[in-house]
Amino acid sequence: MSTTTTTSINTGGEDRVLATAQQIVKSLNTPKEVREDMLLIFSSFDNRLSNISNLINGEDSKAEDDRFDAAEKVILRWDSNSVDASRHSLNWEDSHEEADEYLLAVDEILNLMDELSVRSDTEIVDRAETAIQVAMSRLEDEFRHIMIRNTVPLDAERLYGSIRRTTLSFPVNDGEIVDDDFESFSEEDRSSTQRFHERGASIGDDVSVDLIDAKAVDELKEIADRMLRSGYEKECVQAYSSVRRDALDECLAILGIEKLSIEEVQKIEWNSLDEKMKKWIQAVKIVVRVIVSGEKSLCDQIFNDADGIKEICFNETVKGCVMQLLNFGEAVAIGRRSPEKLFRILDMYDVMADALPDLEAMVTDEFVINEAKGVLCGLGEAASGTFVEFENAVQSETSKKPMQSGDIHPLTRYVMNYLKLIVEYSDTLNLLLESGEDDGFDALQNNDNDDSKLSPVAHRLLLLISSLQSNLEAKSKLYEDNALQYIFLMNNFLYVVQKVKDSDLGEVLGDNWVRKRRGQIRQYATSYLRASWSKALSCLKDEGIGGSSSNAAKVALKERFKNFNACFEEIYRVQTAWKVPDAQLREELRISISEKVLPAYRSFLGRFGNQVESGRHAGKYIKYTADDLESYLLDLFEGSPRVLHHLRRKST
Repeated sequence: MSTTTTTSINTGGEDRVLATAQQIVKSLNTPKEVREDMLLIFSSFDNRLSNISNLINGEDSKAEDDRFDAAEKVILRWDSNSVDASRHSLNWEDSHEEADEYLLAVDEILNLMDELSVRSDTEIVDRAETAIQVAMSRLEDEFRHIMIRNTVPLDAERLYGSIRRTTLSFPVNDGEIVDDDFESFSEEDRSSTQRFHERGASIGDDVSVDLIDAKAVDELKEIADRMLRSGYEKECVQAYSSVRRDALDECLAILGIEKLSIEEVQKIEWNSLDEKMKKWIQAVKIVVRVIVSGEKSLCDQIFNDADGIKEICFNETVKGCVMQLLNFGEAVAIGRRSPEKLFRILDMYDVMADALPDLEAMVTDEFVINEAKGVLCGLGEAASGTFVEFENAVQSETSKKPMQSGDIHPLTRYVMNYLKLIVEYSDTLNLLLESGEDDGFDALQNNDNDDSKLSPVAHRLLLLISSLQSNLEAKSKLYEDNALQYIFLMNNFLYVVQKVKDSDLGEVLGDNWVRKRRGQIRQYATSYLRASWSKALSCLKDEGIGGSSSNAAKVALKERFKNFNACFEEIYRVQTAWKVPDAQLREELRISISEKVLPAYRSFLGRFGNQVESGRHAGKYIKYTADDLESYLLDLFEGSPRVLHHLRRKST
């Protein structure tokens, strides 16, 4: 009886000890590893506590099973194959309760996975893996839907408004330099025919856009964290990249960038290609400085704790967008070279040179970076090659059709407006052009410029203007009238000088160059006076007349006045049709003529006029007073032919 009682008492005491120890462990709410350490410590104090581990572990397993069941139920409720899934997407916008519940369920399964995997119950392990597969499929769909729903359309107008532009005046020609194209050039102040070259623009450093609605970024990060933790990196990257690639394609479309093959680009007519090149230049600025930069920031936020993954994700996302831009740049670089393309190509080169460091800082895909470097190099070669084409075109332009009225030749307008723009690109061209050695340039340098150290651009500009002047001198020979040759040369050389003085060309070529060209224009003016007025002035000389009032002398005088009238009327008829566009040059020529002709006429008329007027038909020989001649000289060089044969002497 006492033995039985003792055993009962001992058993009851052991149960109470175990219960107390179990309560202590549970109340501490410690992790499983810590609990196991505590159990070892307890059992070392009293062997009666050796069974506590089995008791607590059994209860833990039951609790884990309960938690797993609850989490699995939530996940399977949203299985796309489940009849219970009444909606296709979790509610992320109105209330986060559903989404939070689902994410907690995924976390629960993931937290239990390690513990479940060491248990011998393969059924529960299989169920856990299935639940994770279902959850990842759902989260991948949610990931896509959230990105699509919250993608912010690109506001191109706002971005264009942030671009600072520089507009340069230049009458843009369509294609190569040929004579027919020159005829389309007109006075620069006629807005109907004037087109402008818009210099490459810059975009502010503070310009940014939200590619994804900011409130959705945290949700995307929550999903990405769980997909990466579950080992679904590939699926997460694919989902992100595919959605964002489509979004970036849409951005390019909004910016006016089409998907064109190299062959298609090279078949585009120049006016259309010019527009596409302008859009490309703007797009590169916006894409690199705003969109790619924004995409980098977005990847950093969503995949903040996974450096390798966010790098891969970013590279995969932006590759297609960047390559589409690079393909167009390559097509232009290898296309047919013509002078009209130079400034657009230089703009493309400049924008790529500016964008490349930013790309290298963000994109780690070596293929993309190498392609970008290749396009930059190709555009540089295209620019320098196109410049050479322009030089050759100026040298070889041999149109045989003289300008009517000695006006400014279209070649002169074209080349000088071209050179004005070239100066604007001096920094870029100095990098691309090689100065080389040229004997002709040495002579130009010694005679025309004060600076013995000229940049490559200054070197080439001097050679180009020298080629233009030589070409103009050759074209002047097309005029049969020597006087008109000099009018043509004066008009064109003055236009060159004015363009140099009124632009940065003046700083490049120097004051000495301008002074020499002005001296050359004065020489042409002297040659014009000699060629045009020598015959008329020879009629007003005293030789062969003397002071005699004989009939023979009177006949000679009448012949002199008659010949002078004929010369003057012919000059008037012809040279009123000639044109001197520059008002100052036109006035200076008239003054020079007046200073030569009027004093000589007044003197001749004063000495011999009375002898003619005393005879019959005096008005037939003395038609004009000096004042008449002076007023008629004002009609010269207006480009409107007139005749004087019907006019008679206004006064005696």
